[in-house]
Amino acid sequence: MTDPLESLLAALDLTDTGARTSEDIFTGPSQWSPNGRVFGGQVLAQSLLAAVRTLDADRVVHSMHGYFLRPGDVEHPITFSVDRIHDGRSFSTRRTQAYQHGEPILSMIASFQTENPGLDHQAEPPDGIPDPEDLPSAADVLAKIDHPIARHWAQTRPFDMRHVPSPIYTSVQSERVAHQAVWFKAIGRLPDDPNLHRAALAYASDYTILESIQRRHGISWVTPGLKMASLDHAMWWHRFARVDDWLLYTQESPSAGGGRGLAQGRIWDRAGHLVASVAQEGMIRVPSREAD
Repeated sequence: MTDPLESLLAALDLTDTGARTSEDIFTGPSQWSPNGRVFGGQVLAQSLLAAVRTLDADRVVHSMHGYFLRPGDVEHPITFSVDRIHDGRSFSTRRTQAYQHGEPILSMIASFQTENPGLDHQAEPPDGIPDPEDLPSAADVLAKIDHPIARHWAQTRPFDMRHVPSPIYTSVQSERVAHQAVWFKAIGRLPDDPNLHRAALAYASDYTILESIQRRHGISWVTPGLKMASLDHAMWWHRFARVDDWLLYTQESPSAGGGRGLAQGRIWDRAGHLVASVAQEGMIRVPSREAD
C-alpha cells in the first residue's frame, strides 16, 4: 500500500507537457478510490498548482472559485490547461480547466497578488473547543467499521482528522445542529514550499464541509439512499499556515433546500489566527426519508 503522504505529494507533482498554444498544459495523476471517482479536493489542489506554475514566485493565491462539472475517473490521469487571463501590477488572474477523456471535469478561476502591507483585522476565534490531543483520530474510529469505504478512508487519507463533538460516519450521536468543527493536519512533515501548503489546504478543505448539512438532519454517511456531490467550491486565503501543524476547521450550514445545501467554513491555526474561509454548495438527496 502506498504511503498516504507520498500519494498526496505524487498527485501534486504535476508534469509540464511542454505544449504551448494559447494555454499552458500540465498533467497529473489520479489518486485511487473504491467508488471510482476522483476526490474533488485533489482536483482543486492540482488546478491551483497548475496555475501557480505560470506565475512569478512573488504572486500568492488569495482566492479561488471552482465548479465541479463531471465526476473524475480514478483510472486515468488529468490534463490541466491554464489560461493566463490577466497580469497587472499587483494582481494576476488564471483560469484552469481540468480535463479527462476530452471533457472538462472542473473549471476554476483564481486570483493572485503580490504580498503588501495593509489594514488587518479578523473575526474572533472560537472558544471552548477541545484540544486535538483529547479527541480520537478519524483513522482510529474508521478502523473499527467493517466497510470498504471506511477502510479506504482510514488507511489512505493523508490527513489526521478529529471531529468536535463526534464524527458522523455511521450515526449522528450529538444533537441535530447545522455546525461542527474538525481538527486536521497532515500525517507527516511536508516540504517547506508555501504553495504546496496552500494547495494542500485546498485539498483538505473539501473533506468534511458538507457534514454540517448532514448533522443538522441526522444523516450519517451510511444513511440508505444518500447521494451527495460537491457542486462548487470557493476559498479565500487570509494568512499563511502550515498544514502539517494542527488547524481547526469550523463549519456551518446556513441553508438547505431543493436538493442542495450550502456550507461555510473558517480555518484557524492553534494561535487563533484566521487562515482561510471556505464556501461550498453540494447536492444532497435522501430519497428514503422526508426532509426534516
